[in-house]
Amino acid sequence: MNSLGLDKAPKNTRVVVAMSGGVDSSVTAALLAQEGYDVVGVTLQLYDHGLTVGKKGACCAGQDIYDARQVADKLGIPHYVLDYENKFSDAVMQEFADSYLNGETPIPCVRCNQRVKFRDLLDQARDLGAEAMATGHYVRRVPGAYGAEMHRGTDPSRDQSYFLFATTQPQLDFLRFPLGDVPKTETRAIAAKLGLAVAAKPDSQDICFVPEGGYAKVVEKLRPGSIEPGEIVHLDGRVLGHHDGVINFTVGQRRGIGVHDVGSNNKPLYVVKVEPQTHRVYVGPKEALARHRVTLRDVNWLGRSDEPTRDVPVTVKLRSMSQPAPAKVTLQEAGPTGTSAVVVLEAPQYGIAPGQACVFYQGERLLGGGWICRDDQTVPQ
Repeated sequence: MNSLGLDKAPKNTRVVVAMSGGVDSSVTAALLAQEGYDVVGVTLQLYDHGLTVGKKGACCAGQDIYDARQVADKLGIPHYVLDYENKFSDAVMQEFADSYLNGETPIPCVRCNQRVKFRDLLDQARDLGAEAMATGHYVRRVPGAYGAEMHRGTDPSRDQSYFLFATTQPQLDFLRFPLGDVPKTETRAIAAKLGLAVAAKPDSQDICFVPEGGYAKVVEKLRPGSIEPGEIVHLDGRVLGHHDGVINFTVGQRRGIGVHDVGSNNKPLYVVKVEPQTHRVYVGPKEALARHRVTLRDVNWLGRSDEPTRDVPVTVKLRSMSQPAPAKVTLQEAGPTGTSAVVVLEAPQYGIAPGQACVFYQGERLLGGGWICRDDQTVPQ
């Protein structure tokens, strides 16, 4: 049994490494090559570079493709660049624009992993004769009694399991994450020791295809003329001001709203609801954000078939940077949007935004997650 859990010598085991041009995927390829695996590097060209002119730290941009090729050359492994622009646009960017216009706060990185990297690229890896595909994500793949399990990365500050909640069991069986137990400082030290030019390269930030000018420009480019102004309305019905488009607001937002609650001692206001049909943004005090219950759509469940699916005690993350919160989750029967679920929180949480993900954990193990639906809060008509 080799280090990837396959019953073959490394030299007889082909592994495709998804190389983004960053330090993490470069070190992943280097470590596997050092062990003697038959490593093939693949880099995806994902989007129209005209959308990201001037952006620094963007994943899979022109410089990153060049960096990935340089690393592959140094390691002496074959490297391929695949044009996935159309796939990425159809599977990620179009939905990103529609989601914002629908008053949601999307996470395109999850969709990219779900629909492009762990679906189309994984199929490509199989076509290349690979027996596994490795990435530089900071998560752990742990063998379990009923198949592979996904666990948080050892370094909590680097854990990326939230963004991989949609990974299916067959995908997880094929995937490998060599950096799951490695702190980021050690990753950079390995890159420096091996003389990789990306050792000190900054991490990619935010959304790869969004320029520094903001995502509104991308939405406007993808959906010309679709951003309309509207009213900013207090929950008590008062019109407090106007805005240039609902895409500039997310539930839980405090800064940048542009209005104050006149007559309430300047008490801070938060975005409580975004209503795209009327182009209204509703604001109110923080207590108006409190939620005990969350409804999810398109749920991915990595629990075993013999495990309960009602009132399951879990901790949940409601945003990528939020702290895990105790809750119970109950799966519903599959419908038009796939499997749905209801999450009942032990204590109220604030700023739960439609379009974000709610991800379930039991201890270190990821059980799955789903997309947060609009709540049923009523607002003045």
